[in-house]
Amino acid sequence: MTARVTPVHLVLALTFSTGVVDAVGYLRLDQVFAGNMTGNVVILGMAAVGGTGLPVLGPALALVFFLAGAAAGGRVLRTTAPGWGHRCTALLAGAGLVLAATALGLALIGTSASAVMASSLALAIGTQAAIARHLGVKDVTTVVVTSTLIGLAADSRLGAARGQGAGRRGAVVVLLVLGAAAGAALCLVHESLAVTAAAAVVLAVTGFGHVSASTRSSSSPTRSPVTAQRPGGRP
Repeated sequence: MTARVTPVHLVLALTFSTGVVDAVGYLRLDQVFAGNMTGNVVILGMAAVGGTGLPVLGPALALVFFLAGAAAGGRVLRTTAPGWGHRCTALLAGAGLVLAATALGLALIGTSASAVMASSLALAIGTQAAIARHLGVKDVTTVVVTSTLIGLAADSRLGAARGQGAGRRGAVVVLLVLGAAAGAALCLVHESLAVTAAAAVVLAVTGFGHVSASTRSSSSPTRSPVTAQRPGGRP
């Protein structure tokens, strides 16, 4: 079963978790996005005008921590070959544990420290995005849907009629929407449940990715060692 798990499946699952986390950030953590940094940049731009009532600290910290997570992921993976490896497992497991710790914090103290909680979520999603980039799945970044929609429309029958990657691009949009809907629904009970669900998805992806990579590695053919022979054909 795990042998059939591909990087596409793993990254699409992470896209769902991003939708869940962004719903928590926007609905419960003072309109801060943990994954959609375009939204945070736009909010900061509008807030700079003044008199809008929009948050500044939360989006600014989320942007910084998202970049920190992405930079850390890129640094750790810089010397590894493309595809899933042990460093991907360690990084994504760390991101999952950060999400789990944030869920615990939300359960204990609620949203009173919203900027801190949003920063923690952004750190995890930034790391996750760096891993997705390293896996190199075309048209899927787990956090950016605008470019996906552009590709979907431009290559559609109404556009260039190429039809390339339509299924994958459509899945990205659907999973992000479903993740946001799931996150919003869980927030009606408690925001910690939504972050717990996101953490569970990330940790599950970590396990599947690690096992799948190990399975492929063990099943790949290896060359038999060449035995030195003595004259006459005897070893």
